[in-house]
Amino acid sequence: MSDPRLTLWHKAVIENDSELLRDLLDENVSFHSPTVWQPKEGRDITHFILSMVNDIFQDFTYHRQWIDGNNMALEFSAAVKGKQIKGIDLIRWNQADKIVHFEVMMRPINGLQLMLDEMTMRLEKGGFLKS
Repeated sequence: MSDPRLTLWHKAVIENDSELLRDLLDENVSFHSPTVWQPKEGRDITHFILSMVNDIFQDFTYHRQWIDGNNMALEFSAAVKGKQIKGIDLIRWNQADKIVHFEVMMRPINGLQLMLDEMTMRLEKGGFLKS
């Protein structure tokens, strides 16, 4: 039996449903990117980043998933500017079924560098980073 939170998460990602994605995020969600040391805090920046990543990734596919109560690990693959990447999304939910912690791990380093370059450019344009 599938976890209803995971069903909603897949719907938000696969259908690129920005409103549903935002609804799934707790106001104080902590986002841990593979490209920066300090986490990004809050719904606005996390929603912006996740929406941006959904736009950057090509051929995004989830493969395996592990669920332990409110904790989930989702293995994925995608391409960034033609470079294949693999990764893991680590998601923690609260009792209100909102995402409170989102951490991403990716490899290989050359795909991660392409991701960093693209994200930095978009975060600067979005006003979240100063150039």
